Amino acid sequence: MAKEWVLNSATNRFQLNFKKNVGATSEAIRKCSPKSLEEWQDYYFSNVRSEEHIIELGKKLYVKITEVLVAEIDEITEEDCINYIKELVIDRTYDGYIREIKTIYEQLQQVLQVRISPAPDEWDRLFNVDFFIQINDKYIGLQIKPVSQVSSIPEIYKEKGIQHKTHEEFLKKYGGKVFYLYSCKAGDKKIIVNTEVIEEIKAEIERLQ
Repeated sequence: MAKEWVLNSATNRFQLNFKKNVGATSEAIRKCSPKSLEEWQDYYFSNVRSEEHIIELGKKLYVKITEVLVAEIDEITEEDCINYIKELVIDRTYDGYIREIKTIYEQLQQVLQVRISPAPDEWDRLFNVDFFIQINDKYIGLQIKPVSQVSSIPEIYKEKGIQHKTHEEFLKKYGGKVFYLYSCKAGDKKIIVNTEVIEEIKAEIERLQ
């Protein structure tokens, strides 16, 4: 398996399996309609690329692995590996989280037709609020919770109960409620799972206007 992974990765990286090197194999095999592996092999070497050409590609792959890849691997230090794992786990996870939140609040902003702003750090610490909507001299708080699947929402409801007190304090101080928005990936997009909250936010906006 390890050898297969190295061969496959190197072949893809150096494009040795691209059409320019091996020809249009999918199209060719349909034209051939072979009844056996041998029939397909004979057709390929006669009509697409010669056997000598394929052998040369194999030799090129060997050079790429034993000279290029080995030289690159020799340059990798322990510190490179530590930094890569840290970046993968910390930086990229955080970047993905921020992109998801930004996508959700922009969707909500478009639906509500109001300005939604990032909350000050103090609000995050004291009231568990990520974003806010200002209505005159009052504020509505928003907390966005990405969930990997809908079934994980009950766990977040437990957290919501724990944070209820801080949201009550926000309401007393700033006049508006705090709303939870649960986001989930659907295909290539992020969507709001609990869409009913949109009408609740609209009602709160009308109450404060």
